[in-house]
Amino acid sequence: QVQLVESGGGLVQPGGSLRLSCAASGSIFSIYAMGWYRQAPGKERELVATITSDSSTNFADSVKGRFTISRDNAKKMVYLQMNSLKSEDTAVYYCNADLKVNLYQHRPHTYWGQGTQVTVSS
Repeated sequence: QVQLVESGGGLVQPGGSLRLSCAASGSIFSIYAMGWYRQAPGKERELVATITSDSSTNFADSVKGRFTISRDNAKKMVYLQMNSLKSEDTAVYYCNADLKVNLYQHRPHTYWGQGTQVTVSS
């Protein structure tokens, strides 16, 4: 059983910073891309940032220059450093990972965490 568990969300004032963490656990053979998505009330889930197994990154235009994504392959973790937060960053943040659970799996499967709330408000 594979689990992704996010942590680090909370309430922060505009201009502040938060660091989200996501830990993957369970029967994991190999992790490929990992990423962060978010969903604000009444809106669809949207991509925030992704990082490949060789640490190539991709960011939504709305967070470029403010957010960074990183990963620790040995610990099976992915991080999202969020700086200069704005009220429009308020959302539930989800991590995901494309991974295989054994050598014989043909294609990676995408797993999702349960989400962590980030609220940016004064």
